[in-house]
Amino acid sequence: MRRRRKNIGTVLSDRGQLSTLRAVQNISWYITSMNTYLRALPSLAAIALFAAGMANQSRSPAPEGSARVSKKQMAQSEAANLASSKRKIPCKTPQNASLCYRTYGRLEVANGNPTLRIWRIGTHRVLAVYSGPSHYPPRTIADDENPELPQELYRAYKANNRAQMKATGMMWALPPYAYADFEVCPLVPEHKGWMQPICIECAKNIYVEKDY
Repeated sequence: MRRRRKNIGTVLSDRGQLSTLRAVQNISWYITSMNTYLRALPSLAAIALFAAGMANQSRSPAPEGSARVSKKQMAQSEAANLASSKRKIPCKTPQNASLCYRTYGRLEVANGNPTLRIWRIGTHRVLAVYSGPSHYPPRTIADDENPELPQELYRAYKANNRAQMKATGMMWALPPYAYADFEVCPLVPEHKGWMQPICIECAKNIYVEKDY
């Protein structure tokens, strides 16, 4: 029996269709990848904004001059540190003080909004962290992505970052998990299946997880 031979034009046509199909598949993959990347950009920007804000908050003025500092200079430096440790945005207020409560949880940087969240350990509840009642609902990007935290948390993060720098020569890119006894103040009533917006009034027994 004679084998049928494909016409050369048919072969070229088939190859052309295959090349076109591959090109369409590549374009589709590229579009999907770009969409995924663009969706992730706000979250990456939020994390970067939080990290930058945390670095700025953790800076404290250092005494200038020689190693010998007068009592007056020490008092002035102490007063400056005390002033810088006060919150700019109140969390606990006379209006919400009765609703505030303590909980043991894990503070973490999350992918999405808001950037900071607390998992209440031992439960399935997650708390969404904001600065305070005067900045909720959020009106700016900073309100949503860079909430104000108590100074003790900034100090704990800063100490952990210094330890990592000393051990590895590099600072961490993202803040690691921080475990603590948090005093939080709800900003809206709790609803099942939803993250409850809160602000953090203070934190005790802080442990920042080692990332090195």
